[in-house]
Amino acid sequence: MKEKSETLAIVGGGVIGLAVAWRASIAGWRVTLYEPCQAEQSASWVAGGMLAPLSEGWPGEERLLELGLASLARWDGFAAELDAFAAGIVTSRSTVAVAVDDADARDLRRIRDWLAEQGHAVGALSRAELRDAEPELTRALRPGFSADAERAVDNRRLLEALAAACHASGVRRIAERVTDIDLLPHEQVVVAAGAWTGKLVKGAPVRPVKGEVLRLHRRDGAPAPPSRTVRAWVHGRHVYLVPREHGLVIGATQYEAGFDTQVTAGGVRDLLADAEAVFPGLSEYGFAECVAGLRPATPDNLPLLGRIDERVTLAAGHGRGGILLAPLTADAVVAELSGAPLDETQHTNPRRFS
Repeated sequence: MKEKSETLAIVGGGVIGLAVAWRASIAGWRVTLYEPCQAEQSASWVAGGMLAPLSEGWPGEERLLELGLASLARWDGFAAELDAFAAGIVTSRSTVAVAVDDADARDLRRIRDWLAEQGHAVGALSRAELRDAEPELTRALRPGFSADAERAVDNRRLLEALAAACHASGVRRIAERVTDIDLLPHEQVVVAAGAWTGKLVKGAPVRPVKGEVLRLHRRDGAPAPPSRTVRAWVHGRHVYLVPREHGLVIGATQYEAGFDTQVTAGGVRDLLADAEAVFPGLSEYGFAECVAGLRPATPDNLPLLGRIDERVTLAAGHGRGGILLAPLTADAVVAELSGAPLDETQHTNPRRFS
C-alpha cells in the first residue's frame, strides 16, 4: 500500500462507487464516499448480476466485448477477496443461450459466429445436451451456445460485501446528495453517479435507460430453477433468468423514459410471458418483487473512464455492465489517479465526444 496524504471524494454509492472507494483506500487515499440515495434506489440494487460479456455481445461492439472480458478475468479474484465480508456472492458459473423460434436461432448463430471471428469461441449445444444440462427448460427450445467462462452474482450480497470492505479499509461514508462537485473540499474527485452523472458534470453524455426486473421465490414443490444463467431470445425480445439461492431474477425491459422508475404492467406481463416460454415451472413460483432501475448509458455504449481535468475523474456510463465492469473500473481509476492509465481503458476517454 502506498503512503499518501491526498484526499479523495467519490460521488456515487452504487457498485462502481463502492468498488473504487475500496480499492482507492487500499492504495492509500483518504477516501470519502458520498452516497446520494438509499441502496434500494440504485441501479446496482435492481440489477440481475450477470457477468456476461460473451452472451451479451453484439456485432459492432467489439471494444465493449474486450473491455468486458478484461474485467471478467479479474472477477474470480475480486469475489475471493470479498468472500471475507460476505460469502456466496457468485450464484452461477455458466451461461446458456437459447432461442424460441427460427428467427431467434439465427440471431444466436450470428452472435456465435461473430464471437468466433473475434477469437472467442463458445461451446455449441445440441438439444440433448441442453436437456441434460437444464432438464426443466422447455424441450422445444433451440439451443444456441454455452459460455462457461461467464458468471452471475447476487448483486445485493455484493453491495453488502463492498460496503463492509469499505468500512474495514477506512472509507468515510456520507449519506448526502452532492449537487456541485466544485464545493467538495477534496484534492481529487471521482464522479461515479450513474445516470445522474450528467447533472454533475456539464457535457457528460450519460442518459438514463429504464430497466424493469422481477424477483421470484421458489415455493415448496415447485421445480428447481436452472443451475446456470439462461439468456433467451423470445420472438425478437431478450429475457434472462438468473439463479438465486431461493429463486430467480428475471429481466430486463429497456425503455428510454428519462428518470421514471415506475414499473409498468406491460413490462411485467412481457417478462413473465417470455420467461415462462423458456422455463414453464415459473408459474409455480411466488412473486417477490418488481422494481425498475436506471442504467447509465452513453452514445457508444462504452463507459466514461478517465480524467476530464487535473482534479476530476469520471467512472460512469456503464450501461447494462456496471457489475461486470466493477473490478476493472476500480483498477482503472486507481491507475488513473496515480498517473499510469491502464491499456485496457484506452477507448474510454470521457472526452472522446468533445
